[in-house]
Amino acid sequence: MGYCSVEEVRGMIKSDALNMIIGDEYIEDEAVREAKIIPIIEEAIGDADGEIDGYLVKRYPVPLSSIPKVINKFSKDIAVYNLFSRAGIDEGEKEKNYLNRYKAAVRFLENVAKGIVDIGIIDNIKRANTGFSVNSSSRLFSRDSMKGM
Repeated sequence: MGYCSVEEVRGMIKSDALNMIIGDEYIEDEAVREAKIIPIIEEAIGDADGEIDGYLVKRYPVPLSSIPKVINKFSKDIAVYNLFSRAGIDEGEKEKNYLNRYKAAVRFLENVAKGIVDIGIIDNIKRANTGFSVNSSSRLFSRDSMKGM
């Protein structure tokens, strides 16, 4: 299970951009075009999720069993970037938006890996190894209880 779905990523791509992503050939038949783009999107999602796991593994067990909304969002952004980067991203054109979203996702994930940002997943086993924690018994003696002794 990926951090986002094929349908979510496909919904972010305009139909006129599909031929550019698929490759050099122009496919006029919409059904054939959709059939060819699905495995490409699946691969882009797999690559995106692998990249996300590479950052998250420093703080969380991966793959995540419950997917926070922010990870879903960044998985989609990275997958779309992966799709458009197949043909090259033109930084002076509308595709720069995909690059900017990718860079924002990477910055966020770097901050998660550094511990600056928390994605809200609690894993007691993993966290016990990353911080300092003290548990002790309640106090037996105090100044008041020791008076006159």
